[in-house]
Amino acid sequence: MGKRKSIAAEKRAEARKQVAIAKLNNVPTSPRKMRLVADMVRGMDVNKALDVLRFSSKEASRGVEKLLRSAIANWAAKNEGERIEDANLVVKEIFVDAGRALKRLRPAPQGRGHRILKRSNHVTIIVDNLDTKN
Repeated sequence: MGKRKSIAAEKRAEARKQVAIAKLNNVPTSPRKMRLVADMVRGMDVNKALDVLRFSSKEASRGVEKLLRSAIANWAAKNEGERIEDANLVVKEIFVDAGRALKRLRPAPQGRGHRILKRSNHVTIIVDNLDTKN
């Protein structure tokens, strides 16, 4: 690897040490439904995002709330000397990727079968201080 690339890789690694990441794989919800919930909390303060998720009527918000609590716990484990209340944490990034799709057949008229895709997704949350947010 060249010098320029190694310097850039070191910068990315150093920036990644400051943030807390949590990932939830193979959630049995379609990515489209999960993205609606992810869009609600993107860029929000952590406490406000937890309140929004707790009182949301969408089923996908339960998994995202649990994942956000995990990201906060990961941040607390990295930064042992700091208090969560004083840290001014925000949801820096949240993104939803498509997971595997289970293919099923549903009976249809005249002996046919229609294919049903039971989709799943992967959710990733990155939590950071507001001070270091770019």
